[in-house]
Amino acid sequence: MVDLGADRALFSISVAAEVTGVNPQMLRVYEQKGLLEPHRTEGGTRRYSGQELELIGEITTLLAAGLNLAGVEQVFRLRAENLRLQREVDRLRRRQSSAATTDAGGPYSSG
Repeated sequence: MVDLGADRALFSISVAAEVTGVNPQMLRVYEQKGLLEPHRTEGGTRRYSGQELELIGEITTLLAAGLNLAGVEQVFRLRAENLRLQREVDRLRRRQSSAATTDAGGPYSSG
């Protein structure tokens, strides 16, 4: 069976435009601004994944809320930074938890 995962680039620009309601020229603009990065075939044809179609929907929603493309770019940048920071916090919490477990049950514990 063929993998139809959300990250598999299956959709041409014309299909992506039809599904999302965003014309192909705007999809190219989104790519130029770095908001999208569709897969390219060996022949250079753009292919969009389900995840990218969802991202196009997010862009459309933000634009409809009054942001311009620079604002959308900033929102995406802040989301990425937030995700990076959350991963760092999670990593530090795991490290702290691991250290507390080691300290509590270690051979030198006072318990």
